[in-house]
Amino acid sequence: MNRIFNYFFTFSCYLLLLCILSSCAGRKNVVYNQELKRLKASAVTQLSSQVDEFNAYKNRPPSDGPYNLSNNKDFLLENIPLFASSDSTISSVYNYRWWMISKHLKEYYDPQDKKKYWVVTEFFGVKPWASLSGAITCPAGQQFYDLRWLRDDKYLKSYADYFMRGSASRLNQRENANFLTYLSRPESHHFSSWMINGVDAFLKVHPDKAWLHEMLPAMEKHQQVWDSLFTVKSPGAKTAGMYKILDLYDGMEFSLSAVLGLIESKGAYSLYTKDNWRRYYLGWETTGNAERSAQAKAFPKAFRSGYPDFYLVRPSINSYAYGNMQSLANLYKLDATRKDKSSEYQIKATRIQQQTLNVLWNKKDNFFNTYSAGDNEYGIRDYEARVRESVGYTPWYFDMIPAGQYQDYSKSWEMLSSRKGFYNTAGMTTAEQQHPYYNEQAYAWNGRGWPFENSIVYKGYANYLRDYKKTSSLAEKEVLYDYIDKLAKMHGSRELNIGEWYIPSTGKKFGGESDYFHSTFPDIIIEDLIGFKPMHDNQFSIKPLLPENKWDYFYLGNINYHGHNIDVVWKKDWMPGVPGNQSRLCVWVDQHLAGSSVDLSEGLDVSLK
Repeated sequence: MNRIFNYFFTFSCYLLLLCILSSCAGRKNVVYNQELKRLKASAVTQLSSQVDEFNAYKNRPPSDGPYNLSNNKDFLLENIPLFASSDSTISSVYNYRWWMISKHLKEYYDPQDKKKYWVVTEFFGVKPWASLSGAITCPAGQQFYDLRWLRDDKYLKSYADYFMRGSASRLNQRENANFLTYLSRPESHHFSSWMINGVDAFLKVHPDKAWLHEMLPAMEKHQQVWDSLFTVKSPGAKTAGMYKILDLYDGMEFSLSAVLGLIESKGAYSLYTKDNWRRYYLGWETTGNAERSAQAKAFPKAFRSGYPDFYLVRPSINSYAYGNMQSLANLYKLDATRKDKSSEYQIKATRIQQQTLNVLWNKKDNFFNTYSAGDNEYGIRDYEARVRESVGYTPWYFDMIPAGQYQDYSKSWEMLSSRKGFYNTAGMTTAEQQHPYYNEQAYAWNGRGWPFENSIVYKGYANYLRDYKKTSSLAEKEVLYDYIDKLAKMHGSRELNIGEWYIPSTGKKFGGESDYFHSTFPDIIIEDLIGFKPMHDNQFSIKPLLPENKWDYFYLGNINYHGHNIDVVWKKDWMPGVPGNQSRLCVWVDQHLAGSSVDLSEGLDVSLK
């Protein structure tokens, strides 16, 4: 009898405990849901107010498209992921960058195709070096990564269609004084880019297998143009089969790796020496000197308006090619009718991956270096430039390092936080500061900072910490946060702006163009810092790299992901006045709490129904 009594007593206590726990959990869920509503409303209010502030800026370029001060607020409220945090600077810059992006969404009627496209501009207006629409391929990869987070998928679908199936894929880039090469190519390949990888990234947020099926042949053809025009053709060369580009058409004007190769060259490029190269290859004001030289007169095809026709096999363009081909392998795997193509592109991606690792990686420098192309008509061939440049981090952007070998390459990241390397007072440099030719004052990539490159390196570093190391120390996270914080602060305090470049040692603001779209920021916050990792599968993960000691909270929401609405909140203190550690990361799917974690760094994996 006592045994029966004890059993029922124990069972009753267990039920009571369950009820208490359930009640506590229910109360906590109410708190979480209420706080979500409050933060979302606050983010909406903040965005609305700041758009009014941005619209009141004087002397800014007008919009290239239909979204302007008369309607951009409604567009942004309806389309962008909302964000708010206890860091007012980063939160404001996030909203500013979306406002800036809205001005670059342009409706273009194509007289060749007799149809309208949505395109995305970099500069405002139609520049001579742009396509006829005004869009430029150089920043397209960056633009895809930011714009994929818009709720409406029509903009990127149309933009990809224009460059890969539209007239831009057929019309040759216009020959003019700004076209400093003798190589004719279509507008879609005027500058290097990773647009196929950008489509892959977009489809992880907005899957559409029917649209993908239509686009795949055009994406394949797009890569074939790179293969035919921009690979080293000398079979015996060390760089044979690898991808090559001029500095200018890699979006980087003048680089130290080109300088070192030109100095080692004879004949046409004997012009460049250790003592005088700055007179001929250090900003646009110097190319006129080269144009007037005896060498340019003796070898007219070696120069175009004083710019040397000197191709480089860089970590950047080879990583872009790998990213494109790996994406083709991934995307063909999703297309039920053409899965056989997947293995074909996987083989091609692996080939360029291995060549990059075998040729461009220097074990002594612990860095990916640049070579001169092995089939250059003029200048030294297969010459390795022994200088660390920020483009050497590009392979990490595309997870190009084999997972089991990443430790063999990880030492390169020590230079990111080193004063001898790329770390400086106001931001990241583009060449190692210890090199004797380092120069941040010239309009070049010899040291001067460029937001375009910040976007690539920060994602590469985030991938290294999250995809390879899996766990990272507070110090490692703080390196990423410090760089993002500096980038945000450089936008200014009174009137926010994003330009082309900055001076890493003293920079207080950006130089060059205003409201300039050749780099990311929303994606840096969403994917790199907060760690929203989209996938082709019906799931996603949140793996923040935010140091827990930096913010008190963040809210990221209104995300249209695989047709679901996603909201994310992390707070240190959910119930003020209640003692104890309340830190919790919560994720909602379609307004239902889908998961939570007490450990910010551990994050969450979320499956969609």
